[in-house]
Amino acid sequence: MPPGGSSFNSKMGGKRAEKPLKTILRLFRYYKNCTGLLIIAIVAILVYSAASNYAIAMTQDLVKVLEAGIGADMAKYAALLIGMAVLYALSVFTNFLLNRLMLSCSARVMCALRKDMFEKMQTLPISFFDARTHGELMSYYTNDTEAVNELLHHSITQILISISSLVFVFGLMAKLSISIVFIMICMGICVFYVMRAVTRRSRRNFIRQQRELAAVNGYIEEMMEGQKVVKVFTHEETAKAGFKVHNDELCKVATDANTYASIVGPLMNNLSHIFYAITCTVGVLLAAPVPGEEFIMEGTFFANHQSLLVEGSALVASLQFVRQVSNRISQISQQFNSILLALAGAERIFALIDMPAEVDEGTVTLVRVEEKNGKLSETDRRTGHWAWKRDGELIPLRGEVVFDNVDFSYDGKKQVLTDVSLYANPGQKIAFVGSTGAGKTTITNLINRFYDIADGTITYDGIPVREIKKSALRSSLGMVLQDTHLFSGTVMENIRYGRLDATDEECIRAAKIANADFFITHLPDGYQTELVADCANLSQGQRQLLAIARAAVSDPPVLILDEATSSIDTRTEKHIEKGMDALMHGRTVFVIAHRLSTVRNSDCIMVLENGRIIERGDHDALLKQRGKYYELCTGTSELS
Repeated sequence: MPPGGSSFNSKMGGKRAEKPLKTILRLFRYYKNCTGLLIIAIVAILVYSAASNYAIAMTQDLVKVLEAGIGADMAKYAALLIGMAVLYALSVFTNFLLNRLMLSCSARVMCALRKDMFEKMQTLPISFFDARTHGELMSYYTNDTEAVNELLHHSITQILISISSLVFVFGLMAKLSISIVFIMICMGICVFYVMRAVTRRSRRNFIRQQRELAAVNGYIEEMMEGQKVVKVFTHEETAKAGFKVHNDELCKVATDANTYASIVGPLMNNLSHIFYAITCTVGVLLAAPVPGEEFIMEGTFFANHQSLLVEGSALVASLQFVRQVSNRISQISQQFNSILLALAGAERIFALIDMPAEVDEGTVTLVRVEEKNGKLSETDRRTGHWAWKRDGELIPLRGEVVFDNVDFSYDGKKQVLTDVSLYANPGQKIAFVGSTGAGKTTITNLINRFYDIADGTITYDGIPVREIKKSALRSSLGMVLQDTHLFSGTVMENIRYGRLDATDEECIRAAKIANADFFITHLPDGYQTELVADCANLSQGQRQLLAIARAAVSDPPVLILDEATSSIDTRTEKHIEKGMDALMHGRTVFVIAHRLSTVRNSDCIMVLENGRIIERGDHDALLKQRGKYYELCTGTSELS
């Protein structure tokens, strides 16, 4: 595993969430993208809570009118009914408005969050992607973001409504009965400690659940991508057994995570019933006698503390408020699982966003130049000529690459390259041959700084590659990889990916150089043919031809061909030799190949074994040495 893999995994979910409040506050910072909408939504929440609770408070006046008799004040009774209707209508409208506004806010927040995640991934080193599967990476954009979206879209709205309602309820109840408010405070304290106890036991398990879900997704995607291989070797049962291990672990972790969380709802419901019963009992004991009736508790504690008594009309309203409090607390408890799951997802997302970006200490840039009076000058025009800009000095880009005593290891333990020294003069074709794992591809990965060397130096036109900005370095290199990747879109768009400002004519010319024009023109829509998922409508050889055309249109001074013709038959390979020669003319070219026929005309052939260069020279010189290369050519030895 490349460096950084294990430490990242521990950060992404191997430990308990220690600062959920910090995570929530950081998540709320994303609301800066919709501050205006959020303010209106909060106002709507306050209006909704006030309207719905004042409507409940009006039941006290209704009961008083009923106690006195409707006929005594029919106008007041009608006014109260109309007022309550208006308040409930207002609460319905504001409820719709706040939900619509919070939906818009959550959409904007998620848009910004996904943007930060994707932009961060573009800055991470290749070692980050080497250390995890596509399914694990996609889990951030699916499982984790969906959990956070549920929190933003639904849970936060319900919690804000519930909290604001509770504030209004306690304020209105304080006017009705201090005694019942005291009961409600006791209820709140009990609920707080219950929630605290359950939260402590659930939070860590929800983080583990998100991590195991990512592992399951990674395994599924890996099996789906390799389904043909699974079927060819009839490993369906093995694949199912492997999935069962991951799935069972997820099942166990999910069960543990939801065990405590699932008891919150029943606990809150039962507590609300208990507190409702207590309130009713105490309310009856504290009920003040109706005027004209004898107070049946004369001589008791309550008779001596008249201020604690509750009017019958106030008791009716208070019981409605108690029910309101129970409902709001129940709503909060129903969001408990979503909140914990969202916190786990948000912590994984923020851990990704906080990952250190790929280090780029380079200062040398690449600029277009033109020659005037024998001197180079920087220009914005496309001249076909480039230069390195170093401390104001322009150094012509020639394509000279030199390795000097380079050592390299992916993990700091196992040495992959040892004391590698080589040079490539501008315009030379350098070939690497050797067994799998000898270090051929590693050398090309070091040229473009996908990884940094442990010891030695690599220079490009006399400039250490560490001093060159990675974007400038990589834009000067064209690569055709063995594992061809084409994007969704048309054939023309995939060729143009090599240089986004290339014209259609330049793309077609590049396709002709790669000998891809013939098969492209025979596709249903020619260059405008849409490539289906996984490019199933193209053969592997056709995909590689498009990759070669993509490299050709980029017109790089240095070209790296990593088994570029491995999926092309010998006949097709001969057809494109002239085109490839035209593409390589005047460029420094590094070729990795198992077919020795593709490296015979190289200026220098490097034979690698166990990370060391054991032979070097052109084809004829190596044959005369009668060493490893001679054995490969004569068939007495084979590349593995």
